[in-house]
Amino acid sequence: MLETVKPSLLERIASWENLLEAYHNACKEKWYRDDVAAFSANLEEELISIQNDLLWHAYEVGRYREFYVYEPKKRLVMALGFRDRVVQWAIYLQINGELDNGMIFHSYGCRVGKGTTRAADKLQDWCTLVDRKPEPWYYLKLDVSKYFYRVDHEILLSIMRRKYPDEDGFHWLMDEIVNCDHTPFGLPPGKNADEVPPWERLFEVGMPIGNLTSQMLANVCLNELDQYVKHELREHFFVRYMDDMVLLSSDVKRLNECRELIEIFLNDRLHLDLNSKTTIGLVKRGITFVGCRIYPGYRKLTRKSVRKMKARMFYIAKEYEQGLIDFEAVDSTMQSYFGLMKHCSTYGLQKWISENVIFKRKGAAL
Repeated sequence: MLETVKPSLLERIASWENLLEAYHNACKEKWYRDDVAAFSANLEEELISIQNDLLWHAYEVGRYREFYVYEPKKRLVMALGFRDRVVQWAIYLQINGELDNGMIFHSYGCRVGKGTTRAADKLQDWCTLVDRKPEPWYYLKLDVSKYFYRVDHEILLSIMRRKYPDEDGFHWLMDEIVNCDHTPFGLPPGKNADEVPPWERLFEVGMPIGNLTSQMLANVCLNELDQYVKHELREHFFVRYMDDMVLLSSDVKRLNECRELIEIFLNDRLHLDLNSKTTIGLVKRGITFVGCRIYPGYRKLTRKSVRKMKARMFYIAKEYEQGLIDFEAVDSTMQSYFGLMKHCSTYGLQKWISENVIFKRKGAAL
């Protein structure tokens, strides 16, 4: 009886079924764009071209379109063309589930079934729990400095090689994406994106904000820290959303010790640094996390989050009135905001929305 040979990971990524599913995911809510329409008009030829490039190790990452976003702070975003986004989705569909299974439960950034609301829910639950104890409880708030711009390529790729041994084709593809030879993503330590001209950016560190694989790999890298905190430091009350982390304890001395050990781990094992936002405070006075100020029993949106939400609502209202987006896209955004607000003390904000945000096209209002 002949033994079936299992296809390699690269072959699974490049399979027709996977590429077709990747295409459908990549074009969601982007069908009206010219590059998507052009790709779709020659769908079979385009997917076969991607398939051949992957299987023959001829794939090269396309050029990035660079722009800045200003909320919650100024960030350099790099966007790929549609063909490359299909490749990114093809990778994501094959490995994200496996990578996700190896992560701790209380990591909430860019994971299916997680997100900011559940991260805030969990921290609020913990704050409520520890506030009932007789002794005062404290929090340690940690933030990795310029995380996306400082991820070390070799360390990241070594983690992927450890997770996927004997997958040389896949390692080649990840090296092509992470070590892009025409666009540097990294910043020198302590520098902001707008302080460094393109020719002074670094090739050996950094990931482009905007890539689907960047979100996934960002979690992979910091999962190393999660495992250290949970299994070596043995801390129970630890929650992370991307590069923002909170740890609770009744012992201030222990929190200071954890801060020092975490900083050493980041420096030595991941070549990353904590930034100046690292703080220790009383739980009952509130913790700023995922856009909220979280207290025992309740939480509020931060002023910055409210400003960002109002600006976004005006923007999508304008796009809708001009016919650039449909009502389903508007409704999806608004419902996500309403879902966030119902977990916070937001009576004033909800009143402002009802009085100011009206979607006039087709006479519809939210």
